[in-house]
Amino acid sequence: MTTIHIWHTGSVYIDQSLAFKEKTLHPAPFTGFLRPAEKKRWVPVSTYLIEHPKGRILVDTGWHEEMRTQPRKHLGWLSHAMYKGQLPPGQSVREQLAAHGLRDADLDFVLLTHLHSDHVSGLKQVAGAKRILTSEIEWKAAQRDLGYIPGMWQGVGIETFTLKAIPFGPYNRGIDLFDDGSLYLVHTPGHSKGQFSLLVQTGGGWVLLASDVGYAERSWQDFILPGVTSSQEEAAQSLQWVQQFSQRSDCRMVAVNHDPAIVPQTIT
Repeated sequence: MTTIHIWHTGSVYIDQSLAFKEKTLHPAPFTGFLRPAEKKRWVPVSTYLIEHPKGRILVDTGWHEEMRTQPRKHLGWLSHAMYKGQLPPGQSVREQLAAHGLRDADLDFVLLTHLHSDHVSGLKQVAGAKRILTSEIEWKAAQRDLGYIPGMWQGVGIETFTLKAIPFGPYNRGIDLFDDGSLYLVHTPGHSKGQFSLLVQTGGGWVLLASDVGYAERSWQDFILPGVTSSQEEAAQSLQWVQQFSQRSDCRMVAVNHDPAIVPQTIT
């Protein structure tokens, strides 16, 4: 039996246009610069622990505990000026694993859907996992593009995977993690160049963990792209696929990382 634990590892304070793209005269509203307080909101930073018959899998890492004491140092001055993070006691990925009776060495995989800071900030606190994976496309983009903080993974042994043909996704590309059709890493680029989502088979149907393809159900219901994209065309293709998959009779749930409507819970 596969069990999925949805955890909130703190929250992030963002401009609403980062979540839902706006048409405005502001050249970069997603930065929040010169935007009123009513345009800002706190949204959760989610991670997932998947207990699969073939291994324990952590998906993304949320905020590092350093966010409680030295957020400006941890994020850098520019990122800290654009958004803020909160990490209440007990909510770091290390603390939530410990509450579950686990250490990082008990994790068979840490899967990084993409390498933006709120998804990899806590990586060094789970660096002892057996394998840490991200896509080759995302890894290459993170070495040269803006919007990444390489210090968050410096010294951590990250492996990359190349895309293969799979039965799912906007491009039918990704990997079958266990080669048995039970858990797919699905190439869903657009928010970042190499972002992937997860399709997890449970007894009640598929659970789609769609990372930052959208920021809430209204993203695919009303077809609103994220405010930050590496490619609007790819982002639209990925969001359209999520919309279509959500309508399948065997789709049990779609969860995205920053949706306030997705509360911490366990799916069996």
